[in-house]
Amino acid sequence: MQRDLVRDGLRFKLAERYRENPTGFLSLSKEAMDSALGREIVAELRNEGHIEEHVRGTIRLTARGYRAFQNDPTPYSYRNGTTSVQ
Repeated sequence: MQRDLVRDGLRFKLAERYRENPTGFLSLSKEAMDSALGREIVAELRNEGHIEEHVRGTIRLTARGYRAFQNDPTPYSYRNGTTSVQ
């Protein structure tokens, strides 16, 4: 459950950034990159072709990732405005 929340939160944040500037990168916190879960999620999204990583911890959504995000249903926590992902 927590894994899904972290993954959805990251994708949501990346989609917001993509809408503002499709070529802009997002820098993840040191804590996020030091956690095994954070690195696993970044690696998974990168392997799926949904993000690209400029350097460790600096990522952006690809056009493919943005299309996938748009096609997914909105997670329950975002519909209710109760996000807790940084």
